Amino acid sequence: MTAATSNPGSIHRLARRLTATGSEALDEIVAEEVAVALVYNGISHAVMMATPCDLEDFARGFSFTERIIEKASEIFDIDVEDMRDGAGARGIEVRLEIAAQRMAGLQERRRSLAGRTGCGLCGVDSLEAALRPVPAVLAPATVRRQAIEQAMADLPGEQRLNRLNGATHAAGWASATGKLIAVREDVGRHNALDKLAGALMARASAGAAPEPGGFVVVTSRCSYEMVQKAAALGASAIAAVSAPTSLAIETAEQAGIALVAFVREGRLTAYVHADRIGA
Repeated sequence: MTAATSNPGSIHRLARRLTATGSEALDEIVAEEVAVALVYNGISHAVMMATPCDLEDFARGFSFTERIIEKASEIFDIDVEDMRDGAGARGIEVRLEIAAQRMAGLQERRRSLAGRTGCGLCGVDSLEAALRPVPAVLAPATVRRQAIEQAMADLPGEQRLNRLNGATHAAGWASATGKLIAVREDVGRHNALDKLAGALMARASAGAAPEPGGFVVVTSRCSYEMVQKAAALGASAIAAVSAPTSLAIETAEQAGIALVAFVREGRLTAYVHADRIGA
């Protein structure tokens, strides 16, 4: 049996705990995962498995980090439509109206994307498209080690969904001092970062753009596409709880982003641009 909670992105699910001495019924809160279709000017472009909250942020951020748009003003409207199929399975369409010029560019490289959870490159139709050059971050700042540790220490307190269901990743934007400016969550780590990108774009459109010198923190490993998305945001650094991949390291070096991982209290590992991690 499944029932909604008062917190979007989580649902109740009946389960049983089995032990050596017996079993007991449980009312578990689990992360909700649904198919989210991104539809541009009436044409379906991508289907991602995602947590159904902050979907306008997701649509904005995905559009920007995937270079479908170059700025928020090229999105004219976003409409989120909850849907059910004949069997009652839930799906969501996020319908965007974008500038004609951007739509023309999208149609040139149109793809059909059937994403698994957290899949950042599923459906890209060529190696050239998957491994596109990442523009260098302009004037990346030095980031203090204490700021990184502070932001990472504060991140769990901002993970509302994960406190309920224990299954969501988080991505946050921190100021140069380590203060978290925005945090977004999703079952997919790439989705969480896209949602963060969309949230920052919305802030900028409202006249509250983060100050330069900020950085990204994530509760996951750091892969190539995570660096790619952080570079699109102009981050000075990306800090991960877990390990980076080899291509993530190479990409961060190319983009001028300091990449640090295994962030724990009192220590972290810098893989590239360690000279820009201050004391």
